[in-house]
Amino acid sequence: MSGVWVFKNGVVRLVENPGSETEMNGTRRKVLVYVPSNEVITSYSVLERNLSSLGWERYYDDPDLLQFHKRSTIHLISLPKDFNRFKSMHMYDIVVKNRNCFEVRDM
Repeated sequence: MSGVWVFKNGVVRLVENPGSETEMNGTRRKVLVYVPSNEVITSYSVLERNLSSLGWERYYDDPDLLQFHKRSTIHLISLPKDFNRFKSMHMYDIVVKNRNCFEVRDM
């Protein structure tokens, strides 16, 4: 990780590219990209299709979450049911569990 540490209102945070942030709340929009096809994930159906091709299975236990499990690992991906609540922390969780297949990019 490279960037600049900024202290503001009692909170320290890392700004990766200082000066390149947009006007909208000082943050940039992140997108999840499926690297083999360079496809931006725009819905859970697209994400589910790509995860299934990598061996992830959908769990239906919790009605408030979308959950995926891979039999060969102990990993569990839990996502909010509403795609509008799909945030960068969920994207990075997917990236960490599928290192060479997904990336988080700035829009």
